[in-house]
Amino acid sequence: MSAVNWHDEVLKRKEHLLNDLKGLLEIKSVLNEEESSVEAPFGKEVREALDYMLALGKRDGFQTKDVKHVSGHLEFGEGEELIGILCHVDVVPAGSGWTTPAFEPEIRDGKLFARGAIDNKGPTIASYWAMMIVKELFPSLSRRIRMIIGTDEESSWRCVDTYFKNEEMPSMGFAPDAVFPIIHAEKGIADFEWTFPVLGGDISDLTLQSFESGERLNMVPDFASAVCAGDQEKLLKIQKEYKLYLMENELDGDATLDGELTLKMNGVSVHGSVPNKGINAAFKLSTFLENQPIDENGAMYIGFISKWLVDDVNGERLGVQFEDKVTGTLTMNAGTFSYSFNEGGKIGINLRYPVTCEFNEVTAKFERVTNPLSMSMNVLDHMTPHHVSKDHQLIEKLQRVYEKQTGEEAELLSIGGGTYARSLKAGVAFGALFKGEPQVAHQKDEYVDIADLLRAAAIYAEAIYELAK
Repeated sequence: MSAVNWHDEVLKRKEHLLNDLKGLLEIKSVLNEEESSVEAPFGKEVREALDYMLALGKRDGFQTKDVKHVSGHLEFGEGEELIGILCHVDVVPAGSGWTTPAFEPEIRDGKLFARGAIDNKGPTIASYWAMMIVKELFPSLSRRIRMIIGTDEESSWRCVDTYFKNEEMPSMGFAPDAVFPIIHAEKGIADFEWTFPVLGGDISDLTLQSFESGERLNMVPDFASAVCAGDQEKLLKIQKEYKLYLMENELDGDATLDGELTLKMNGVSVHGSVPNKGINAAFKLSTFLENQPIDENGAMYIGFISKWLVDDVNGERLGVQFEDKVTGTLTMNAGTFSYSFNEGGKIGINLRYPVTCEFNEVTAKFERVTNPLSMSMNVLDHMTPHHVSKDHQLIEKLQRVYEKQTGEEAELLSIGGGTYARSLKAGVAFGALFKGEPQVAHQKDEYVDIADLLRAAAIYAEAIYELAK
């Protein structure tokens, strides 16, 4: 270990660090597909944020490279081996309700408020100045250090996909875009859609005209609606039964009869990685419809939801339940539902499966249920699980640094979400949020605690030195 007081070195550069951070936070780097061009594939302001980081690198003597205007890197050091630090400068939209404008950074009570302050511009600048400190104090290292900058992390990761098709893969590295101590395992994530056939069948005097719920696969749907058509007396009876169902189960919804019967259901939305913590509105509505004498097509669609999906977030009824010691249990979030009488139905699923689980075995078990029903499955997106062994030198070095600087045990964590760390052959998520601190990313009045950001920068500086010396 070096005798450098890393925290003191960060404090010497505090004002420069904050000035650079404020400049980056002022850029409204939100994905804008409508502005897409060859020069700015994700919009002008996203490109501006990338250029901002590359300009900092040129200012401070790093080797810099723009990779097809969607990613880039800053590098220093010598040697064959490359250490990577993966950051992103794109942010989610500001939304409403901010105390001060989201892209006008302001310091209040030791916190810097702005969209992107913690996700991921604050940690990006902390990592940048950590690199600066190491470059200034130790100009001769045996490995190269490279900050890789992405611009599409909040969407579909086209930035890192493009980057690693064109550039060198680091031997190991970290992403400062989660929590401390160390996230060494991330579940596999698959988005897929089941499509239901349109059956022949007789026309019923009570038809399910439509069923709609959910906007995103990775969110528990908080609203569902269904439209039924047919005999008015039957519709009136169902309307009364639905209102009684809502009351008896203390659910929030409504039923209106105006020629057709429209049933509405409200639920509680949460992130798709923890579907058990929400209330899936589609499940509550389909549970009611399951007991109604609707047409064959509608009955097949609703029946599938009720029989195989309702309140089963681990896939037990479908036979895909799985758990391991590294990443815990498989989860399934039924996030989108779309059905019409003439066109059939679709159900969109966000699946998160443990690192020792095989995706093709999961799909084979699905098919035992869906093939007899002539349903098809379309995989929309798939990221395989990611895991770095606890005895890997990357883990051991980061643990030593974290424990030395904090005095706390550097326990290894696993998550159901995904970070840029999984883009590396050997990568982990490492900070920048300390244990017990509130998760404010993507929320109004997003902020970074300045003292914590400086602590993180010190940890990153020593980590970079230990990885590269």
